[in-house]
Amino acid sequence: MSVAEAPAQRHALTTRVNDFALKLANVNGTGSASANSLLMKAIFRMGVPVSGKNLFPSNIQGLPTWYEIRVNRDGFVARVEQYDLVVAMNSQTIERDVAEVTPGGFVLYDSTFPLEPRLMREDVTFLGIPLAQLINQRFDKSRERVLMKNVAYAGAVVALLNIDGEVLDALLDEKFGAKPALRESNHVALQLGIDHARSEFPCPLPFHLERMPQQDTVLVDGNTAAALGCLYAGATVAAWYPITPSTSLMDAFTKFCERYRRDRDTGRTNCMIIQAEDELAAIGVVVGAAWNGARAFTSTSGPGISLMNEMLGLAYYAEIPAVVVDVQRTGPSTGMPTRTQQSDILACAYASHGDTKHILLFPGDPHECFELALSAFDIAERFQTPVIMLSDLDIGMNDWVVPSLHWDDSYAPDHGRVLDADALQKLAAFRRYADVDADSVAARTLPGTSPLGAYFARGSGHTESGVYTEIPDEYQKVVDRLAAKHRAAARHMPKPVVERRAGARFGVVTVGSCDLAVREALQQLHHAGLGGDYMRIRAFPFGDEVDAFLREHDTVYVVEQNRDAQLRSLLTLETAAHASQLHSIRAYGGYPLSARTVIDGVRRELGA
Repeated sequence: MSVAEAPAQRHALTTRVNDFALKLANVNGTGSASANSLLMKAIFRMGVPVSGKNLFPSNIQGLPTWYEIRVNRDGFVARVEQYDLVVAMNSQTIERDVAEVTPGGFVLYDSTFPLEPRLMREDVTFLGIPLAQLINQRFDKSRERVLMKNVAYAGAVVALLNIDGEVLDALLDEKFGAKPALRESNHVALQLGIDHARSEFPCPLPFHLERMPQQDTVLVDGNTAAALGCLYAGATVAAWYPITPSTSLMDAFTKFCERYRRDRDTGRTNCMIIQAEDELAAIGVVVGAAWNGARAFTSTSGPGISLMNEMLGLAYYAEIPAVVVDVQRTGPSTGMPTRTQQSDILACAYASHGDTKHILLFPGDPHECFELALSAFDIAERFQTPVIMLSDLDIGMNDWVVPSLHWDDSYAPDHGRVLDADALQKLAAFRRYADVDADSVAARTLPGTSPLGAYFARGSGHTESGVYTEIPDEYQKVVDRLAAKHRAAARHMPKPVVERRAGARFGVVTVGSCDLAVREALQQLHHAGLGGDYMRIRAFPFGDEVDAFLREHDTVYVVEQNRDAQLRSLLTLETAAHASQLHSIRAYGGYPLSARTVIDGVRRELGA
């Protein structure tokens, strides 16, 4: 159905303001990211709650790429599975793209090349714009034509959705202020799309945008926010090996250090960032630097965690603080490097051979990436152990609208129990793994403090004094204390987010980026008479609040993004909850979670 065939039907649709989903289908390597980002930023600048999901391939160019924009005035911006408007610019995926349009929706396409009749759904309106023809008439260079075609379709979307022109002008000025020729070419291409859409189609569409009051929010990805958290935490050593999707975290940290960590007298940065030869070397640098007293971290993803296992075990047993940011991706093995999952939960909780348990932090969005990255260093030093923050690709690389990041200037880092020379002088003898506090944490010293505080940090069996041993009782005393220390850490972890509804019939538990989809699903289920309580876990070991929530509900649905129900397994292993009480709702295809998946899973389990 073309727009000319059904204008009356289109105008009869119910008007929806600031509530729709848009999908832009393109080919990787054609420069579409810039145009898509322009649309996303413009919507954000209009004060409208929005999210952007970049679904891109792991090769350099040639394969399909999609950018999904969800707009919702109430803040429900999790991924959806059907779209009100699809911009179909990839002939290889157009059949699938058209199939994902909601009945009554629209498809914008390049009518320079006619669509096959079989694609023309009767319940969808097709908006054809001769984009290639328009661009070729105004631009001469082949690469410029490719890039400006994307800007032209963005212009058409601007007209169709009523995006504010003043906001667009400001964004163009910000991006191309120092390059007037580029600003002019982008402006021309945008205007071509805007003018054609306004002349040929009823604009705006029944679903469109209107300005909303500006909130105290920021548009940011989780890797950038985590890097900023590490900077504010006082990290001075970072070691890494490039890996998708965590590379941009270290790129951001490097840029922050270049700007904010320069010595005023020498002009040199007062930090050390090392691209190691592999992940084994990277975690080795971090552990060595932390043993020397630096706040040190690495960023990686699942394959890197696999390689770091032995060194994480050393840091756990020798009681050396270290921070690891794991931006999870789809596995196993190489898997799908540019798709998202929560598939490293068990690998991180028990990383390394033997009896090890690590502290895990689970941010739910970029704002928490900033906050929990800061907390990770305090916790690691207080408990003298590795802390692993598990983000994921959806949080790390996608744009989120979150509350603005604020800093408390009164913050003082918690370095834990570190003895200086005066304190050592007062001791009869320093024994590295004795003299524990109420949390089973022993006092440590830093190299060079005093000969009285010297000890050998060994990964082999050792006594409370750090002396080599293979005597069972001496060995067990140390590892039992490590277990007690891990249990005690639960009291100091970030509390879970808990929300209860009157008359709830069940509980829902999740972690991380599942938050938005689960919240939306629970509201829809509540309106359908299926009320449920909610808990988002933010840390492991689990605190009393987690046990209490599980005890309150006979039926708990555990929502997570992995095949093997890893969060459910961890809850079964580490709490009193019975396996029969916990029911899995899982999504592990690599795309961010949608509310529909959660709703369908709960209804299926309830038989409703």
